Amino acid sequence: MSLSKDQVQHIATLARLTLREDEIDDVVAKLSAIVDFVDQLQAAPTDNVDPMAHPLNQGQRLRADRVTETNERDRIQANAPAVQGGLYLVPKVIE
Repeated sequence: MSLSKDQVQHIATLARLTLREDEIDDVVAKLSAIVDFVDQLQAAPTDNVDPMAHPLNQGQRLRADRVTETNERDRIQANAPAVQGGLYLVPKVIE
């Protein structure tokens, strides 16, 4: 399926792109090639194919879930001008 110049211009308008006259033929050819390739992919037989998240059958390697740093919130918040209940207090700027 090849696209026409009018279709490409319409797509460009929807995408908020401005195409010069000398660019339109090149864009028509490239977009038509992309659409043709998608048509070829649509024709591929996918019956009885299970969907998969990854082509390799392996689990994700995760680090151990353990505490690596100590809680220094009180020491860090000692530098703040106003703290209450572990939260930083800031001036109200919205009425």
